Amino acid sequence: MKKNPIYVTKPYLPPLEEFIPFLEDIWNSHILTNCGHFHKELENKLCDFLGVKYISLFSNGTLALITAIQALKMSGEVITTPFSFVATVHALWWNGITPVFADIEPVTFNLDPNKIEAAITPGTTAILPVHVYGNPCNTEKIQEIAERYGLKVIYDAAHAFNVKVNGTSITNFGDLSVLSFHATKVFNTFEGGAIICHDEKTKQHIDQLKNFGITDEVTVVAPGINAKMNEFQAAIGILQLKYIEEAIYKRKAIAVSYREILNEVPGITVLNDLPGIDYNYAYFPVFIDSTKYGRSRDELYENLRNHNIFCRRYFYPLISQVPTYRNLDSAHEGRVPVAEKAAKEVLCLPIYPDLGMKVIQRICKIILSFRK
Repeated sequence: MKKNPIYVTKPYLPPLEEFIPFLEDIWNSHILTNCGHFHKELENKLCDFLGVKYISLFSNGTLALITAIQALKMSGEVITTPFSFVATVHALWWNGITPVFADIEPVTFNLDPNKIEAAITPGTTAILPVHVYGNPCNTEKIQEIAERYGLKVIYDAAHAFNVKVNGTSITNFGDLSVLSFHATKVFNTFEGGAIICHDEKTKQHIDQLKNFGITDEVTVVAPGINAKMNEFQAAIGILQLKYIEEAIYKRKAIAVSYREILNEVPGITVLNDLPGIDYNYAYFPVFIDSTKYGRSRDELYENLRNHNIFCRRYFYPLISQVPTYRNLDSAHEGRVPVAEKAAKEVLCLPIYPDLGMKVIQRICKIILSFRK
């Protein structure tokens, strides 16, 4: 009999019996959306939990990113990474902005600050880095560049829920940070997202933009969009927060187990924790060097699929290689060699709180036995 499929992630769901009272409350109140009391409660709880001043909830992370760009009035060109999910750059495109790709660092796989300055032109207005896999960007260097050239900084923190550097949330850096609460994320509200900002005036503006630009029954102050999180999503989030620390603890144990088995295998590179950082273990990427492993990443990927283990090649192809963007000057082959190499080698292994040790060992055994 074929074993049940193992995917790279599985959404955590709180106990159903704990959600029923929330559902009854929503049902009886008839307040389904438009910033109901669960929405307000989740915003307050997230501010406390993450250690941030202001947070605005959204129906999904992409709309949050699109709105963040609107809120900062970004235009022209924005420097970003090609090594991310396409939504990062789609949000720029939807705002009429030209993405400019710069290469990434070979250790963190984040936007390389040393490559940013060469990409700046008179049309550059901002930088859009991504905390890839929850690895914090070099926020200090990026901020120095931004201040030197008068640029805005929005961090795509979709992977970085509760990631901290020296005890401070990574989402406190930059002008704005954007989170995703998609079902595949460490913390999820089925679909969902948020913008984190640093002052009440910006929070008010963002809240207006996500609600059609409306301030009262007769006043519309901006061409906003409908991106509000509903009460059902907010209730899921409130419940998720009860279990999130336990979930991250379990994810860390899984990452440690993978590393113990795979760390010294020729041809396989794993990412180890750096000092001073509290990780959330959102992903567990490995990088396959075919000359040392004896097989290509794609051969291993297909072999794992044949064993009903459905890993993902995050991020392949590069955003700069998809038809929508590959004609940009910064997308030409050879412009981002570190990112191009990473995209050919990366494979994200399954990691989620209830992934058992026997399954981890089976995955690693397949990887080890397939090596030439």
